[in-house]
Amino acid sequence: MNNLIVFSGNSNAKLAEDICRQLEINLGNAEVSKFSDGEISVKILDNVRGKDVFVVQSTCPPVNDNLIEILIIIDALKRASAKRITAVLPYFGYARQDRKPEPRVPITAKLVANLFTKAGADRILVVDLHAGQIQGFFDIPVDHLKAEPVFVDYFLNKKESFIVVAPDVGGVERARNFAKKLNANLAIIDKRRPKPNVSAIMHIIGKVEEEQNAIIFDDMIDTAGTLCNVATALKEKGVKKIFAVSSHGVLSGNAIENIKNAPIDELVITDTIPLIDGKKLDKIKVLSMDKMLAEAIKRIYFNESISVLFK
Repeated sequence: MNNLIVFSGNSNAKLAEDICRQLEINLGNAEVSKFSDGEISVKILDNVRGKDVFVVQSTCPPVNDNLIEILIIIDALKRASAKRITAVLPYFGYARQDRKPEPRVPITAKLVANLFTKAGADRILVVDLHAGQIQGFFDIPVDHLKAEPVFVDYFLNKKESFIVVAPDVGGVERARNFAKKLNANLAIIDKRRPKPNVSAIMHIIGKVEEEQNAIIFDDMIDTAGTLCNVATALKEKGVKKIFAVSSHGVLSGNAIENIKNAPIDELVITDTIPLIDGKKLDKIKVLSMDKMLAEAIKRIYFNESISVLFK
């Protein structure tokens, strides 16, 4: 893999290093810093002419800094004559605004997709988009990985029975696929959201029995308001253990305090977003995506199918 090189921005450097360890290569050398006025400065220190380059960067908080950072890195690589540039986005920010639910609002998912194309990216590798149709917003190929196999392995090793709970109607398909692989039943939460980041649990659709173990399965946890409301509703039904599973632990606002006080036995997330020191709790378990992302990068480099990673 002499023509393969992986670079990293500042948002998720550890995951990039772990990916390189799996690939048995060194992380590419680049200086990514800021000028005194806050502008981002990038200098690629390795020769990338004719190389197949992958840039690992989650557009997580601080979202705007991390987004602009990877766009500038891509521009620098393009001008340095890289043969192909793949933006590896373990977490794709601005994905929640993927349609116009009311007049005079933007579709930021499409806007950001356009920015990557204009910057010079040739391909996108992403983990668990908030909505699958966002793939269609890009005018370049998109490889959409799922963290689901990592979670399936983790819970199968527990050798317990579960009921999988979709926290809203939009997450039913995702939760159903997960439940099928665990050979578990499915329940759905009927939720009403009066305003952003505020949710109210109406009722549970499906049979939830006492002394069951429940898994609340979602793609991301932001303020954890919905998650905690669902957990409380399940506890009132007599559920024994409550696990929460999410690919992306955004954990903004009062999320940590909410999770700490909620009847959740364990929150299982991945390292698509780094868990900083102030957000660590004993009940939070982090699973790594390094092996799956490394295998996907290797298969893209050799022009092989990555569909095997979905099994």
